[in-house]
Amino acid sequence: MTPQPSPQTGAAVKAADRAHVFHSWSAQELIDPLAVAGAEGSYFWDYDGRRYLDFSSGLVYTNIGYQHPKVVAAIQEQAARMTTFAPAFAVEARSEAARLIAERTPGDLDKIFFTNAGADAVEHALRMARLHTGRPKVLSAYRSYHGGTQQAVNLTGDPRRWASDSGTAGVVHFWAPFLYRSRFYAETEEQECARALEHLETTIAFEGPGTIAAIVLETIPGTAGIMTPPAGYLAGVRELCDKYGIVFVLDEVMAGFGRTGTWFAADLYDVVPDLMTFAKGVNSGYVPLGGVAISGEIAATFAERPYPGGLTYSGHPLACAAAVATINVMAEEGVVEHAARLGAEVVGPALRELAERHPSVGEVRGTGMFWALELVKDRETREPLVPYNATGQAATPMSAFAASAKAHGLWPFVNMNRTHVVPPCNITEAELKEGLAALDTALSVADEYTQ
Repeated sequence: MTPQPSPQTGAAVKAADRAHVFHSWSAQELIDPLAVAGAEGSYFWDYDGRRYLDFSSGLVYTNIGYQHPKVVAAIQEQAARMTTFAPAFAVEARSEAARLIAERTPGDLDKIFFTNAGADAVEHALRMARLHTGRPKVLSAYRSYHGGTQQAVNLTGDPRRWASDSGTAGVVHFWAPFLYRSRFYAETEEQECARALEHLETTIAFEGPGTIAAIVLETIPGTAGIMTPPAGYLAGVRELCDKYGIVFVLDEVMAGFGRTGTWFAADLYDVVPDLMTFAKGVNSGYVPLGGVAISGEIAATFAERPYPGGLTYSGHPLACAAAVATINVMAEEGVVEHAARLGAEVVGPALRELAERHPSVGEVRGTGMFWALELVKDRETREPLVPYNATGQAATPMSAFAASAKAHGLWPFVNMNRTHVVPPCNITEAELKEGLAALDTALSVADEYTQ
């Protein structure tokens, strides 16, 4: 429930933030963060009493919305029983969280190494792959994001990598399939898939198969634009990894735990990686938690050989208790099935209808509660609405679109030329339609910048 407005409190919160908080990915003097007073379900509100429907799920992690009472209660109960304990011991919440995750991961990914977040999960997955193979290099895709720590950001295939990329991280980038902006001059999904796999195998050949430890892919790329891979692509990557003895790593930090209408996006493609990273939706972001799900073969590498890595807060009891409660809530309330149904019956049809009406929408793509609209100046040429990595005045069309959405009570997830539709996976149909109506209005602003 929205509390009574308190502008004076909001001003104090904002002043303290601006005086002392150093924000990520930002020029500190050019940002104006909203002071948030509270959140519940699919909504949050500010100190002036304005309420927003969150179509960004925080940073795509509140998969069961804000303040779910069962998860809040589980955190409180765990805090009363055992607030924290070192990772070298067997702790009930940690053991149960690992069991519940392993029950849902594909194939034999039955060992769980807990981290604090998604980026360090990626870091440890790469360390495991390198130690398992004895090889130095890793391959990852352009149009990807894997985290902000040193190795993870070097894996990343977007401009956030540039400032930290010294060329010494042992990372080689390649093009993954994306038919709408194909790098392979493809005209069909089948051509795109075949040519992307050929390109990847050529990259492997020229880099030297014996030097490559791992290929890392987001099962469905998230912030890069939710580009669902064509049928057969991930299976083809799996075959290449088997052929050359390369570890296949799937990054499910954003796509996992119901976001795609399945427990993991890998389930949509019937593919089993050797390592899989997760975070975010595992406990709806209530307490920081991430991890790596590990295959039997890679786990066996460290059966009698110590794994040289760990974290003080690995499998933190509060975080794991939140994970146990979140996974149980998702199972009991049918959240995964709910996301799949709304995606197929409401979101997909509604977004395709919006695309027909708005010339700024070049393409609609997604599944479950994981969708993106590609915004363009010109549908025929597919010229992006703003230039790649645009800032300042050049980014005005996207800024105007986002401002319109917020003015109509919708908090969007906007990245470059895309707006994502990624609300909580248990959003109600009525709330979803409310948000889509606000999105319709905001797209009219984007239309003003089309040709």
